[in-house]
Amino acid sequence: MAMGVAFALMWSSAFATARIIVADASPLMSLALRFLISGAIAVLLALWLGQRMRLSAAQWRATIIFGLCQNGLYLGLNFVAMQQIEASLAAIIASTMPFLVAGLGWAFMGHRLRPLGIMGLAAGALGVALIMGSRVTGGADLVGIALCAVGALALAVAALLVKGASGGGNLLMVVGLQMWVGCIAVAGISVLTEDWVLRWSWGWGAAFAYQIIVPGLAATMIWFLLVRRIGAVRASAFHFLNPFFGVAIAALVLGEKVHAWDIAGVLIVTAGILAVQVSRQAAG
Repeated sequence: MAMGVAFALMWSSAFATARIIVADASPLMSLALRFLISGAIAVLLALWLGQRMRLSAAQWRATIIFGLCQNGLYLGLNFVAMQQIEASLAAIIASTMPFLVAGLGWAFMGHRLRPLGIMGLAAGALGVALIMGSRVTGGADLVGIALCAVGALALAVAALLVKGASGGGNLLMVVGLQMWVGCIAVAGISVLTEDWVLRWSWGWGAAFAYQIIVPGLAATMIWFLLVRRIGAVRASAFHFLNPFFGVAIAALVLGEKVHAWDIAGVLIVTAGILAVQVSRQAAG
């Protein structure tokens, strides 16, 4: 329980700190640098602990897929989008990932979904519709919303395709290498598309350091350890905390306004995620 709540809190805090970073620096350049440093720390620690780069086939597959989908697409698109949209909205869109995993698994991979899970999917769609309707009429950027949605879809696809990342040892090495895969992908796009800008401030430096240590390394390690301990389905249940934490942290750190429709939508989305995860546990 402590690991799951800690993961959800760390994961959700990434949106507010990313918003601080992209306000004063090129988003993809910043993200590539974060991956480079996070990966180096993880790989050096792994070597110090006696871990090696001799991974199993499943671990190499997980490293590449997660590096491209989670770090390259999901985080890359979110960093770009948060130049235009609020951190709380990005967090809410990202929290739809469990719905996407359940829906795609049911539609394309033959995963069973009980009536409670179907009700959860419907509740999630309703909650997201309430939030999106309120934000769009309030002037939220549609391109930014679309980028976050594509990122969440990429992360869901990775979650369905990847198995075996936390098995076979060398876990810290896997974390470091998938950071470097993301670094290569994001840096290549940054070179082609961005003018590199950095307006240094202590706030920017603190947010960047926090991203390296907490969401970058600690949350990823806790997630893999949690999956190893209780399994992916039960671990995913902790995602139901993400909408609440994401909106609350954005309000506290950035002063983003929380409207009545946001609160109603977050409560409905949270209930829907919980229903989907309970249904998946019962089906499993």
